[in-house]
Amino acid sequence: MFTLRIRDLREDRDLKQQVIANLLNCSQVCYSRYETGERAIPLECLVKLAEFYGTSVDYLLGLTDEPRPYPRRKKR
Repeated sequence: MFTLRIRDLREDRDLKQQVIANLLNCSQVCYSRYETGERAIPLECLVKLAEFYGTSVDYLLGLTDEPRPYPRRKKR
C-alpha cells in the first residue's frame, strides 16, 4: 500500500523520481527502492513526504484513506 501511495502521489504531480530523491537527500536509485519496497524508508523521509504532498503519514502508510492531514497542535 505504502509503495503505491508514494508512487501515485509523485506520478499525479508529473514528478520524476530524481525530484523526490533531491527532496529527501538521497539518490534516485535509493528513492526507487523506496517505491518498490526493496528498501525501508526512514521515518524522517516519511515525514518530509507527508509535508511535501500535504497529507498525513497515516495516509502514506495506508492506515487511512483520508488524504487531508490532521490539524497540528499549537506550539506553547
